[in-house]
Amino acid sequence: MSRVEYDEAMSLRHAALGLLTFGPASGYDLLQTFNGSLANVWPATQSQLYGELGKLADAGLVTVAEEGARRRKEYALTDAGLDELKHWLTEVEPTVVRRSDLLLRVFFLGVVDPERAEEFLRRRERDAIEQRAGLVATQEEIAPETADLAVYGRLALEWGLRYTEMQREWAVWAQEELAKVHG
Repeated sequence: MSRVEYDEAMSLRHAALGLLTFGPASGYDLLQTFNGSLANVWPATQSQLYGELGKLADAGLVTVAEEGARRRKEYALTDAGLDELKHWLTEVEPTVVRRSDLLLRVFFLGVVDPERAEEFLRRRERDAIEQRAGLVATQEEIAPETADLAVYGRLALEWGLRYTEMQREWAVWAQEELAKVHG
């Protein structure tokens, strides 16, 4: 497993453990919470999440608290799972992403016609606007609660809002720079 794959698996593992601190939940419930709260910082597919829940159960970090109709399983965090989450939160340094295929492409945009380079940057601007609109919609759905998920989720959401705005501003600036050169 590569370092990137390892980091992704570990982050999904810890995201699932973190969500279970709010109480037992089924894989479906966790996926809905993921999509409504964590998707802007760590998206996950259904198969990834269900696979990770099985691994967490095998490792003794979660337990199947209840089995319902149609093989629906509700998972609960174990003490070992909570200890692992706390260890990860405070003792494992976060991975800083240093590679960006977006910026690598920008570095070599001079290889294509200026019109194609400008269109590439316009797409980045549109993508940032769309991503930000999705985050704003999420922000409007969050109740003004003081529960940890709302408070700390808001902190992560704010990062996403600022990050997408920075991406949009950069794309506009980059288009202006190209216009000066090729205008």
